Amino acid sequence: MRDQPTEEAPLSENAMSPTREDDAVLLFVGGPLDGRVDIRAARHGEPLPTITHVHLHDGPKVVHRYDLHPLTDSAGVYHLRSRHSG
Repeated sequence: MRDQPTEEAPLSENAMSPTREDDAVLLFVGGPLDGRVDIRAARHGEPLPTITHVHLHDGPKVVHRYDLHPLTDSAGVYHLRSRHSG
């Protein structure tokens, strides 16, 4: 066993994967993901037109669907689908 405290090395700028010019910036509006910003790497293809978020907890599962509204080729907003939409 070691008695000496360990020091954490600071992360270098290269430790995080850099975003590329063709990556997509996606903002979520409404529901449990409200305000979340995701970067979708271009290598994963185009952002999906709809994303389903499932929250599991002690009660029944809660499902939210978000529909993509593109802003530019590399940015879009996922809006929470209303419960009355199909």
